[in-house]
Amino acid sequence: MNKKNKKVNAAILIIGDEILSGRTQDLNVSFLSNWLNESCGISVREVRVISDIEKNIIKTVKELSKNFHYVFTTGGIGPTHDDITAKSISKAFKIKYGYHKEAYRILENYYGKNKFNDGRKKMAKMPISSSLIYNPSSAAPGFKIKNVFCLPGVPSILKSMIENAKKFLIKGSKTHSKTLNVLTVESNISKELAQIQKKYIRQVSIGSYPFFRLGRVGVSVVIRSTSLTYLQKCLTNLNKIFKKKKIKEFNINRV
Repeated sequence: MNKKNKKVNAAILIIGDEILSGRTQDLNVSFLSNWLNESCGISVREVRVISDIEKNIIKTVKELSKNFHYVFTTGGIGPTHDDITAKSISKAFKIKYGYHKEAYRILENYYGKNKFNDGRKKMAKMPISSSLIYNPSSAAPGFKIKNVFCLPGVPSILKSMIENAKKFLIKGSKTHSKTLNVLTVESNISKELAQIQKKYIRQVSIGSYPFFRLGRVGVSVVIRSTSLTYLQKCLTNLNKIFKKKKIKEFNINRV
């Protein structure tokens, strides 16, 4: 879809007991957030992590689907008994759950009839009216139903197939960002940052994040906007303040 909407948002839903238990470190949130913003102009506004419990998945998917343009889920679409995302989403939208004909054909061709066991067949089960998100790595497709995109939890596989989801998305305006790393403490610039944020409240968002590098204390000031013009205006204001206060910049990349 080529139609553009300046403000398009999304939520990410990570599904899996392995994430909540700490056994597996999530790597998908940062990748998906960057991909959605950089490639699609879609801002991620909320991230949730929930367990493999059907009623929780149903409740959360329904809520996020109503509140955001798009929802991206990861995890729970594999071959094992605890992979219940597809079935839960079918129930959330009251759509028949069963073998998706094209998904079944893809997997049968990939594994061969003799090795296409029940576990592998399970990966072809989903809301039957879903659109497929093709998987060039391990064949098992993700799927899109309504405004929900269901992707695997394995980061390498997710990354290999994410571009195949782009055709279903309405793109928004890309958010540009600029980071200034300065040698000061937050309390020394908090008043000025608040004043600038108030001035550009509708055009720019400003965040400040303390850091400690090689014995140096500093703050990373991050400004974000869909408008390069307002981003530059804000940047000019910040540099004037830092110059007036004799605050030096710090090149974190050299550390």
